[in-house]
Amino acid sequence: AGGLGERGLIGAGTVLTSDACRAVIAAGAQYIVSPIPRLELVASAHAADKPVMLGAYTPTEAQLAHEAGADFIKIFPADKLGPSYIKALRAPLPHLRIVPTGGVDLTTAAEFLKAGCAALGVGSSLVSAEILRTSNWPELTRLAKAFVDVVSAARRK
Repeated sequence: AGGLGERGLIGAGTVLTSDACRAVIAAGAQYIVSPIPRLELVASAHAADKPVMLGAYTPTEAQLAHEAGADFIKIFPADKLGPSYIKALRAPLPHLRIVPTGGVDLTTAAEFLKAGCAALGVGSSLVSAEILRTSNWPELTRLAKAFVDVVSAARRK
């Protein structure tokens, strides 16, 4: 349970406690995401051989999450900080595997990657409430392809 074969993985976000971490893994989550640097989630996720991404906003929080063993650092919310913050953060801390969330869209994705992000967290700019309300899967497919195209172009540069 929890996998889509080679097409994707299903994870759990907004995980705030070790009990919740263990519960979502038992339900089939393939990875764990927290919006905050809840360091004890690393042990819970890694005990089940699942990667974990801890949230951070400051350089101190990001480094502490890294030192605790987080596989990725979620910079959240990234919309006000922008790609320039990621670039500045990674200058003294290039080992951080940063994933910005909040504010990542088709116009900002390439700049976030150029700033050194390991991946991108894309939410409502891909799966909008309108798409879900109207079951507009062709629009979701179009947007997903547009993101793939932007990311592919950015990685080629």
